[in-house]
Amino acid sequence: MPGRNPGEPHRTATSLELLFDLCFVIAVAQASAGLSTAVTEGHCTTGVLRFAVVFFAIWWAWMNFTWFASAYDPDDVPYRLWVLVQITGSLILAAGIPSASETGDLTVVTWGYVVLRTALAVLWLRVARSDPRGRRTALRFVVGVAGCQTGWVCTLLLPGAARLPVIVVLIAAEVAVPVWAQSAGMTPWHPHHIAERYELFVLIVLGESVAAASEAVRDAFGRNHNAAALYLLAGGGLLIVFGMWWLYFAKPAHTLLATTHQGHRKRFTWAYGHYLIFAAAAAEGAGLAAYTELVTHHSVDPFSPSVSGAAITLPLAVFLITVWTVHVRPHPHGRVERFAFPAGTFAVLAAAWSPAPALTAGLFTAALVTAVTLADKTDRVRR
Repeated sequence: MPGRNPGEPHRTATSLELLFDLCFVIAVAQASAGLSTAVTEGHCTTGVLRFAVVFFAIWWAWMNFTWFASAYDPDDVPYRLWVLVQITGSLILAAGIPSASETGDLTVVTWGYVVLRTALAVLWLRVARSDPRGRRTALRFVVGVAGCQTGWVCTLLLPGAARLPVIVVLIAAEVAVPVWAQSAGMTPWHPHHIAERYELFVLIVLGESVAAASEAVRDAFGRNHNAAALYLLAGGGLLIVFGMWWLYFAKPAHTLLATTHQGHRKRFTWAYGHYLIFAAAAAEGAGLAAYTELVTHHSVDPFSPSVSGAAITLPLAVFLITVWTVHVRPHPHGRVERFAFPAGTFAVLAAAWSPAPALTAGLFTAALVTAVTLADKTDRVRR
């Protein structure tokens, strides 16, 4: 199982990777639904915390397989079977998300996560056996992944109050494993392939926001009361999703991930920073769904309009500033772009107190898109 050529032309996602992503859609949808329910019931802090932990498991398992497959993908029978085992683990993880979101019970999520990561550790053992250049890196991954999975299983034996500090330590350990492992030698990952894989996952999480906006449209047609507010919510939600897509895809990621020493230093910031991008995009869908419940007066525990507005604007603000920091700012940019993203982020946050937060935030996002697009066009003419 030797490493693939990082300069391989026309490298694209495989059908197996697309199936992998498709199954992760279920987990993302469950996490978004759990956060929406927590917000509508007035358990915002607990809901956000549980969402953050569950989404870390989703994102981290997806990301580690993505980078592995970019460097090592023989597409033989053993490889396919072990990837299918990982897909099974993702479905187990997804099945446990409702109970994790409602009661904090991470038992099923943990076992699904362990299946995912253990299967990946087996693939790293294959690399250690067949790729002399990558053996040290692969063995470090095996040790790190196996140690963390042992820790996750042990947390199930702890009382509930003692789990959170251990979870924080284990998350820190998980994040440190790739840095430690690849200090022994970088894997031969493919910049264009990685950029495409991240772009596809962005589309997956944005799909949750599209679904929430569609739900609002359906409610507006199906119910007679407060239809105007639902129309504003649906229109604003679509503007938000369109703007998020436009701003993320405005700059090519592969140019930041070129296989150079500088690119290797930057890639950890870029790769890890996408946790906030992905989580914020998924949370945006949850916020739109929660606000729909407020508008239609179906929330179990009524919450204030400012809180419900923040459920829409806060994830969008996190998305915008993180996209700016890790995905847009490293590219050459002009003065307008330098100030447009921070200004747009503050404007979006302030939209939480407007009578129609989704529409107001959507209009601010559209204004940001316009400013960035015109500035980019001007810069191209000057060049």
